[in-house]
Amino acid sequence: MRWVDRLPKVELHVHLEGSIPLDALWQLIQQYGGDTSVPTMSTIEERFTYRDFPHFIETWVWKNQFIRTAADFTFIAEAVARDWAAQNIRYVEAHYSPTDFSRHGISIGDITAALRTGLHRVSGIHVNLIADVVRDSSVAQAMRTLETVAELRHYGVIGIGLGGSEQNHPPEKMTTVFARARQLGMHATIHAGEAAGAQSVWGAINALKAERIGHAARATEDRSLCEFLLKRQLPLEMCPLSNIRTGVVSTFATHPIVPFIRQGMLVTVNTDDPKMFNNTLADEYTLLMEEGGLNEHDICMLIDNAITASWLSDEQKSALRSSMHAHPDWR
Repeated sequence: MRWVDRLPKVELHVHLEGSIPLDALWQLIQQYGGDTSVPTMSTIEERFTYRDFPHFIETWVWKNQFIRTAADFTFIAEAVARDWAAQNIRYVEAHYSPTDFSRHGISIGDITAALRTGLHRVSGIHVNLIADVVRDSSVAQAMRTLETVAELRHYGVIGIGLGGSEQNHPPEKMTTVFARARQLGMHATIHAGEAAGAQSVWGAINALKAERIGHAARATEDRSLCEFLLKRQLPLEMCPLSNIRTGVVSTFATHPIVPFIRQGMLVTVNTDDPKMFNNTLADEYTLLMEEGGLNEHDICMLIDNAITASWLSDEQKSALRSSMHAHPDWR
């Protein structure tokens, strides 16, 4: 087992529906009558190969058709949490997209309760939830989602996010939604600088007052933006293997994560949709060490960054950090 596998870890940018173990997804596909495009479980991996970012979104929608009932959400939440715990991931802030499933007639409250039931079945890991209001939605729908999840904080919903087709829907569209989120005391993170450029990141900052930026891989297109991110120490939820596999960057060598780390930006490392990209958090750190020149101390610093950037209370952060630093493999 690699050192990074043994190391306790934290993840802030991961989609629960993109983290379903393939055997669990296969079980759901068979439960609903199968699909001719995936005749065997091994062909799911072939389905999870993407021409570009829009093709990834198409595949995301395809996968979600096999999650239809509250029992399905409990099933996937437990499977995902067990997978995370097996990787020694101690704390997660996981995105979920409840409005993606409205066509199945499941309420946001039932989805959230079902997820929490599944997550509670797994010990050794703490998972909070971020409800994605989905930029492809109308403003009215996003506002309804926000108002609903704001009443579900007892299920561990701590904030909202904005994912989806960034190339078609600039962040400014959702200005009123995120202003309302601040009134309600909900945290906010925005996908930006992934399928759109630096202007999208500026929109997330200026219009939506983002507390964290998801991806930010294309922030390099604007030097003043990079200077701002460094000065403000705005947390970045970076996902290098995701960006490579959706074509946001062509190779790891062209990804800005290592330069951003070296410059002193507040970078965190994440998997995004690990079962759709065939990556783990340990794989991400291994890549940074083997191809990016980072050492063990750098990796521990990045995990510490994730604790700092998390939405835990100061007391919870201190307790988590102490437990992580006490691990025999911590550097």
